[in-house]
Amino acid sequence: MTQAPTITTQRLTLRAHRASDFDAYADTFASDRAQFMGGPMARRKAWFAFCADIAQWSLFGHGAWGVERNEDGAFIGQVAVGKPPHFPEVELGWMLCDGAEGHGYAFEAATAARDWAYVELGRDTLVSYIDAENTRSIALAERLGAVVDPTAATPDDEDCLVYRHPDPAALQDGGMEAYA
Repeated sequence: MTQAPTITTQRLTLRAHRASDFDAYADTFASDRAQFMGGPMARRKAWFAFCADIAQWSLFGHGAWGVERNEDGAFIGQVAVGKPPHFPEVELGWMLCDGAEGHGYAFEAATAARDWAYVELGRDTLVSYIDAENTRSIALAERLGAVVDPTAATPDDEDCLVYRHPDPAALQDGGMEAYA
């Protein structure tokens, strides 16, 4: 069984989810904040999503991390490198709980997860599936250096944009030509 590795950044810890994360996770998915992630959804459906996010570690060697703020240990969201069966490619995804936006936490967590996927998993590509109306996630994907890939397949029955993330080495070299 593969378990989520712990990744520590300047302000955050990406760690295996705990049962204690579920209430905040379920609250987020029950709110309008989840409109671009299949929600709002009932607590029961959120439980299935939570478990599926975690189970991908055992099944595929990647999955979702709980994002914890180092200064106070608060659970503030989730970042994931995942590929459920209905996704054509491995996705980098993120969500923050109410009150955690506007501090750069999503960028910091997503950068760490993206870098882990390329370095530790040896990925040669990574995408984010984003609803065209989700302007905040689009802005984050672009801040991460991702660009729209109009030729990429989308998940079953989903109308979304596919943002392709660059290998961190390409960003260090200053080149994005391979991704444009």
